[in-house]
Amino acid sequence: MKNKFIKSTIILIIGGLFTKVLGFIIKIAYTRIIGPEGISLYMLTIPTYSLFITIAQLGLPIAISKLVAENKNSKKIIFSTIPLMLILNFILIILIIFISPFISNTLLNEPRTKLLIMASALVLPFISISSIIRGYFFGKQKMFPHTLSNIIEQIIKLGLILIIIPFLLKKSLVLALTGLILLNIISEIVSIIVFLFFIPKNFCIQKKDIKPDSATIKEVLKISLPSVSSRFIGNIGFFFEPIILTNVLLFTGYSSSYIIKEYGIYNAYSIPLLLLPSFFIMAISSALVPEISKYYERRNLKMVKRRYHQALLISLIIGGIFNIIISMYGPFLLQAIYNTSEGMEYIRFLSPFFLLFYLEGPLVSMLQALNKASASMKITFYGVIIKLAIIAFISLFHVGIYGLVISEIVNIIFVVFLNFKEIRIVLH
Repeated sequence: MKNKFIKSTIILIIGGLFTKVLGFIIKIAYTRIIGPEGISLYMLTIPTYSLFITIAQLGLPIAISKLVAENKNSKKIIFSTIPLMLILNFILIILIIFISPFISNTLLNEPRTKLLIMASALVLPFISISSIIRGYFFGKQKMFPHTLSNIIEQIIKLGLILIIIPFLLKKSLVLALTGLILLNIISEIVSIIVFLFFIPKNFCIQKKDIKPDSATIKEVLKISLPSVSSRFIGNIGFFFEPIILTNVLLFTGYSSSYIIKEYGIYNAYSIPLLLLPSFFIMAISSALVPEISKYYERRNLKMVKRRYHQALLISLIIGGIFNIIISMYGPFLLQAIYNTSEGMEYIRFLSPFFLLFYLEGPLVSMLQALNKASASMKITFYGVIIKLAIIAFISLFHVGIYGLVISEIVNIIFVVFLNFKEIRIVLH
């Protein structure tokens, strides 16, 4: 179908809208249930959790999407990657259990995060398996199963939060936060079940299909490792962000309670509000990979450029509209969503530069589809080094967490500019 890219994007955007609304309702629910202290502890754990998810997935969903889009053997791809991912997840779980005391006590300077980090390890296999199946459907450019699974998953997660978290909170705050993380196991299982209903009827599984194929694994890893390298480096930076910030601010005289509170406000209120249009951007980016891969494989550069320009234009328009709304009605949105007015000063500082950030997703997806994931990885690596260096340096001047805010701005400008430049080189 000629307009498959537009159709896929529209389905993802509509589904993303429902998912985002449900996501905000979920966020409102648990934010108000666990309170400011709980949110601060939870946000302190999220960078570590995100890093573990990136390692557990190993970039395999993107590789599966790309290979399936190129009409490779779908069954062989899926049944070769599932055993690989399960082995990786098992090793990772054991490792996390051993290193969680060091991360919580020494790196984050907050012993209460230990149980949360250990809980996050148990969620990883379920996220990994659902992401493999999602990669298959993305490769087939069938976006409805992904959309429906997300909506049902979020509805069930909301119900569980409202029922279980208040009960756990009566026991302790840490137990409630641990429960909040572990609820992802149930929601991911629901997502997997929904996906299975959409597996084609002719997708018959035979005994020979279950056997992993070494050639297929090599082909998958050839794509996944460079693509995950970029995300891995980004998440390493995100992992070290609170560690460097916390230790430098403690050194300059700030209290631990101030650091945890302000870091929580920044990551729980300011950044999520600026990321309101992210579901649109993610939809465009997800639909872009198989579409560009297909046309680039056929050397149809005219269609590659057309889809690239469409993706950037749509991202810029949507991002711009949301940016204006957030800038004008930020205090109202903060109060309505999070029942707080805190974090608006960071939003005012960051919002002009987030117009560029909204282009980052499509640019990275474009590079992956053009087999330039290694270039994207290098750009991300340089961006992370610069960001962490700025956090460490600026924070010495007793500016609170504005060292983090300034580093975010520099990182956005640097990464977007270099990604854009790399794509221009490939297409010209």
